[in-house]
Amino acid sequence: MRGERLDKILARLGLGSRKEAARLVRAGKVRVLGQVVRDPGFLLPEGAGVEVEGKPLEVRRHHHVLLYKPRGFVTSRAEGPSVYALLEGFPTRDLSPVGRLDKDAEGLLLFTTDGELLHRLTHPRHKVEKRYLVHLERPVGPEDVEAFREGILLYGEKTLPAELYPLEDPTWAEVVLREGRFHQVKRMFQARDNRVLYLKRLSLGPLGLGDLPPGKARFLTEEEEKALYAAVGLLP
Repeated sequence: MRGERLDKILARLGLGSRKEAARLVRAGKVRVLGQVVRDPGFLLPEGAGVEVEGKPLEVRRHHHVLLYKPRGFVTSRAEGPSVYALLEGFPTRDLSPVGRLDKDAEGLLLFTTDGELLHRLTHPRHKVEKRYLVHLERPVGPEDVEAFREGILLYGEKTLPAELYPLEDPTWAEVVLREGRFHQVKRMFQARDNRVLYLKRLSLGPLGLGDLPPGKARFLTEEEEKALYAAVGLLP
């Protein structure tokens, strides 16, 4: 956090607008390294401890939040019901979703404040795996598996090779993609004359949902964060 203004940091951590954060500082409610700081423009040294009204804050350069998106919510700030309504208590001001999930889809949705990480996770050059569970109108067979492996033509451009794993009931399957085009899973099955009835994202790179219940969110653990950065060739 070297060289960043205190009021800006507090606002990013969800303590209100920059003006509201500045008022907290001027009121003497913020301590840095145990000392009261009254200057909102104070440049916080990297690694310095910050307390607001006696409560310590975890000051980090970036935040990464994992949400189990339930069906019925849209990945948008402008429309509703919005997934951001499920992130109460998190620093939502600067959080951006890593890809999107349709309103009728559910599962893992990652948010981050790190623009470079977001770019690498979504750019097909880095081939970050995304795994989905799907329920289909018709059973899938070996021809569908081969078509996914070869890539499917969507609007004049072939998809990257994908993996399709039919389950015991072949109307259910798992799909692994290494890119993220608009409505890609649905469109790939549509190209095979099939229709997706249910879609759930199970994982993104090294991240999984674990026991996180629908509608709940949490910060990534330190181990998850390191694994995520390593997956796209970035140091945390």
